[in-house]
Amino acid sequence: MTAVHYGADAVYLGGKHYSLRAKAGNFNPEKMREGINYAHQHNVKVYVTVNILAHNDDLSGLPDYLRELHDMGADGVIISDPGVLMTAREAVPDLPIHLSTQANVTNAASAAFWLSQGALRLNLARELSMQEIADISKGVSGELEVFVHGALCISYSGRCMLSNYMTGRDANQGNCAHPCRYSYALVEEKRPGQYFPVDEDERGTYIFNSKDLCLLESLPQLIAAGADSLKIEGRMKSIFYVGGVVRVYRAALDYLAGLPKEAWEKPEEITLPQEFMEELLRTGTRGITENFIKERPGSSEMNYMTSRVIQTYEPIAVVRDLDNGLLVEIRNTLFPGTEVEYMKQGVGATKVRITTFRDEEGKTLEKANPGNRVFLTTEPALEEVEVLGILRRKIADDK
Repeated sequence: MTAVHYGADAVYLGGKHYSLRAKAGNFNPEKMREGINYAHQHNVKVYVTVNILAHNDDLSGLPDYLRELHDMGADGVIISDPGVLMTAREAVPDLPIHLSTQANVTNAASAAFWLSQGALRLNLARELSMQEIADISKGVSGELEVFVHGALCISYSGRCMLSNYMTGRDANQGNCAHPCRYSYALVEEKRPGQYFPVDEDERGTYIFNSKDLCLLESLPQLIAAGADSLKIEGRMKSIFYVGGVVRVYRAALDYLAGLPKEAWEKPEEITLPQEFMEELLRTGTRGITENFIKERPGSSEMNYMTSRVIQTYEPIAVVRDLDNGLLVEIRNTLFPGTEVEYMKQGVGATKVRITTFRDEEGKTLEKANPGNRVFLTTEPALEEVEVLGILRRKIADDK
């Protein structure tokens, strides 16, 4: 609902099975149907991940699950395994198939193969340069999708065995323990005296911990290269992250759509207003990288010091109702007198100060805790506020 509110054209999500986020709060059939219906009411599509690398046992209930997704009205399924793709074509031949980035499409011949097998859209591998994306686009006629923002795995487009080796939890079955975010000290027994060139402190070093992907400033070139869809990695993320990131990319695309035709004669010279990136960084990040888009990434694309997300802002409430006043659901402890910002659609934010709040029975409160539903009064009064809008507050100076 947050992604839809802040401007997504489509949302991807997972069910209780066959998804690569087994530990997420995935959708049961009832909630999935509800989500699909909500999205469709707002002219937004829903794609369901069925993207595990399947073993024989995984295939037994798959046809029935695919038919269930079809009956719910899912707009497509995201698949990486050839056997799952073949099963989908047989069980639900009219349900669109999108190829997952897990399938590692890195060239035009591979793209043509998967399109010939029935895939409608290909989510390309994340290890491609801008020129490679453009070359693939020129060589095929199917839709191309590119990841533009979010966490990166230290593996080939998500195919990682580190979790399985260390914890017995298989990332390719949706059960990743995220060991790439652990703190390590590197020792190689057979090469005494040779040390991996990383920065470290007394706690070790996060040698596998990539910075987060951010292709915001490369959107003009991506569009010119032939990207049909931009994908934001947002699963197992907060609504603050989802809303904050989606609204910036939505605003950026709308801005680019409004440029005169002649501007696209030199897309490499198109620049976005600085406020777009400034706003994006307020959602929290491990640092940002463009990954392979311009050149092969090196040590500067890694965050060796910490796995924690740097945040200068935090969410404090979500608007739930407007019928009898500004009713919000509190996300972080809040006191009267706090200065907050209402995140509008687009990149704008309205600053107000909370003067009072009261509970749903009308009692004035001195404090609101996470989970509380309270009516807010602000100075000045918030105008043009909408249900599902997010309120945030600054917690540190911007870096």
